[in-house]
Amino acid sequence: MRTQFDPALPFAEQMQVLLEAAGVTTQEWQTLPLIVILPSLNVIAALLLAELHGRMGYFPAVVRLRPLAGTTPPQFEVAEILNLQSVRDSARQQR
Repeated sequence: MRTQFDPALPFAEQMQVLLEAAGVTTQEWQTLPLIVILPSLNVIAALLLAELHGRMGYFPAVVRLRPLAGTTPPQFEVAEILNLQSVRDSARQQR
């Protein structure tokens, strides 16, 4: 599924809209075998999160950066802190 997120808006809400648009039923979320293709070397980030969850028992928060307009060299600011455990817990309620 291809998508484009607006970097000015919170990503968690945009992800919820994207997944709702997929049209997958509650039963299908529980039973369909899914394969996620992450871009490039972001697979390393997925492995890190899986390893951290296994060691910690919960997902850590992550920081999302966004570029500052009109800066050379490019500079970034904190756009939001994403509480992955909270996102996971909310998603469990959608089952």
